[in-house]
Amino acid sequence: MRTCIVFALCVAVATAAAITDSKDAVILRSDLENIGVDGFQWAYETSDGKSAQEQGQLKNVGSENEALEVRGQFAYTAPDGQVYTVTYVANELGFQPQGAHIPKSA
Repeated sequence: MRTCIVFALCVAVATAAAITDSKDAVILRSDLENIGVDGFQWAYETSDGKSAQEQGQLKNVGSENEALEVRGQFAYTAPDGQVYTVTYVANELGFQPQGAHIPKSA
């Protein structure tokens, strides 16, 4: 269940990056590699300045502490022209984003 929640959060964050008008955007690059139980990775880039990539794999396979760990990044150009980039890790400790525009805890 926790794995599904982490994955859903990652998808939601990547989707939220689509805040600019993209009706004329074209896909410049799209890669997907699903290597089964050993993990997955995907990446894309569009002509309107959006890009994302992610890779995931199971940690502690077969143990009581088995968990999915996902690492990735996404970037987009905001309406003001600034490029925002977020890198993240999502695992049993939750979603952990980092970016120059994200406030850091003290």
